[in-house]
Amino acid sequence: GYFDMGMLLDEHPDVRVTVNLTPSLLLQLQELADGSVTDLFWTHTARPAEDLTSDERVFILRHFFSANWDTMIRPHDRYYGLLFQRGTHPRDEDLPDLARRFSTQDLLDLQVWHNLAWFGHRALAQYPVLRELTAQGRQFTEFDKQAVLATQREIVGQIIPLYRRLQERGQVELSTTPFYHPILPLLIDTDSARRSRPDSALPQRFAHPEDAEAQLRKAFSLHERLFGRRPMGLWPSEGSVCPELVPILTKLGFRWAATDEGILARSLDLWRRDEQLYQPYRVQVEGAELAVLFRDRDLSDAVSFTYSRNEPAAAVADFCGRLKGVAQRAPGTRPVVPVILDGENPWEHYPDGGEGFLRGLYAALTSDGSGGVRFLAATPDRELAEHPPTATLARLHTGSWIHADLKIWVGHIEDNDAWERVGATRCFLQQREHAGDLPPDAVERAWDELYAAEGSDWFWWYGDDFETDHKALFDHLFRLHLANVYRLAHAEVPEFLKVPVLRQRAKLAFREPTGFIRPVLDGVVTDFYEWQGAGYVEGRPSLSAMHIRSEFFSRIYFGFNLDQLYLRFDPAASAANDALGAPEVHVQFIEPRPAKLIFRLDLPEPPLLTLMHSQDGTSFGVARTYDSIRRKKVIELAVPFKDLGLDPGTQVRFVVKVMQGGLELARIPHERHVSFTVPDQTFEGAMWRA
Repeated sequence: GYFDMGMLLDEHPDVRVTVNLTPSLLLQLQELADGSVTDLFWTHTARPAEDLTSDERVFILRHFFSANWDTMIRPHDRYYGLLFQRGTHPRDEDLPDLARRFSTQDLLDLQVWHNLAWFGHRALAQYPVLRELTAQGRQFTEFDKQAVLATQREIVGQIIPLYRRLQERGQVELSTTPFYHPILPLLIDTDSARRSRPDSALPQRFAHPEDAEAQLRKAFSLHERLFGRRPMGLWPSEGSVCPELVPILTKLGFRWAATDEGILARSLDLWRRDEQLYQPYRVQVEGAELAVLFRDRDLSDAVSFTYSRNEPAAAVADFCGRLKGVAQRAPGTRPVVPVILDGENPWEHYPDGGEGFLRGLYAALTSDGSGGVRFLAATPDRELAEHPPTATLARLHTGSWIHADLKIWVGHIEDNDAWERVGATRCFLQQREHAGDLPPDAVERAWDELYAAEGSDWFWWYGDDFETDHKALFDHLFRLHLANVYRLAHAEVPEFLKVPVLRQRAKLAFREPTGFIRPVLDGVVTDFYEWQGAGYVEGRPSLSAMHIRSEFFSRIYFGFNLDQLYLRFDPAASAANDALGAPEVHVQFIEPRPAKLIFRLDLPEPPLLTLMHSQDGTSFGVARTYDSIRRKKVIELAVPFKDLGLDPGTQVRFVVKVMQGGLELARIPHERHVSFTVPDQTFEGAMWRA
């Protein structure tokens, strides 16, 4: 879409449009063009089909039909046939067997088609090799595939220069978005979400307007470097605005911003759409002034969601008819109609990639007009310079272009959990920066990782608003950015970043304690009843995307009486003998306060169990040592609750890790934590009644 849109504008020089380019997208385009970064889809395409592993074949069958089936797969007989060969809705467990039924040529054709189908109409027009391969349709070679990938990279490399050229000739205004696409009102203050939804359950308050400003400054800097001038306009991520944003934007030199008509409706005491929508507004906050445009939602959404199902001529006629209706209903002789939409998303739903509609629309917008109405396509900066806003908005509502609120990105238990993890990581980074013991480049990179985690897309997929097969991947990447902050500070990644934010996970193979136990610590299971009241967690993850090379424990038991916590580790049958030497076992307590129990897996004489405490969860110091641990057939240990600082009724969460030289070899449970409540005198009676 990016290349098609720009090239089509190049062919219609009289049309004026605004193109918003998100800085993080621009950065990705640069990295893809110069080859410094590749993604999984690229690497799975580039690998010779005959060399694909079983897992890679499954990946291709699962993901290489990720395209609009009606407009991008069905029109091509071979691609459509491969889809039916795989099946339209295969079960994950069937994919390995299905992959074995695909020949090397089948897989090679699929590799080519997945990439070929995503080239748009201008790319096909400009590159004969793409037209030839599309016509050929099947029996592709590795040479054909490399030609597709080379063309792909070449086109990606043209996008930024193309839009700079369109800007320099005055046809296109380029606006920007905060660097990593954060929801600015939530960076400024998460409590602001209650302005539109007073009943929202919100996270611990995150209020850092300086982060909002930093994201905008970074956007300014990259935009100016790539396009030779600073942007005058801002499309705030998801159209999200709040009053506090106005002074920040004015301070940085922005002249205008845009959002949705729903924000305008809730900013006014009485909403009269036709009278109030079609004009720019002057918004004044604390002496700062900004021009704000509010999009015509119906017309914008028609381009995004409706016109793709209609003939281009009919769609253009409807668009122009709606504009004429505005001219008749709106006051004044020069109504301004902002049409704002996700510029890259709609076109895959159009049978021709939107070419027919856009050509017809551009022709209509540059014609002399009909019915006494003349259309003028204008860019905001020029329009506002020639016709400054005359209307003033006394109050700016806080919300986004979706329902005029911020619900999608905050309020759900997952969203709130994610915000609190960002807040905790930010607090850690700020403390380390103030300590002055980190190199400046490490500090800068750590802040970049934090800013990336503030992006809106992570929060978009948390909660139950939207679904995708890639939720777990998004969750992993979100936590990876935060974990990198600690790594860059040479600190241990805290346990809360190793646990998914997502709540919808596989059930843990787990049992809670049901009664008091008093085992003999001798390294053997003396009798059946010794650990009968204990809880346990299975040592192997119930679901895993990768083969587990070596298990250390088949099961870990945990139990207690009123005074002692007991743990028992049953070695896995598959555990390698050499793996039972140097590694250490860390029983790490996360709640209610950080602590660790550490012992060597080979448990040399004399047996030693070390208790460590921490104030912040990252730096641990030795509190005391014990000899209450034994190993023969199993490992058994005990530690007093009072030494752990655990009172009756306290909720406890812990995880077991096998560590070697600072490297985590295994983690049990693989996801989540083991939890239990410290017992009191009523525990056994309650269990008996249950």
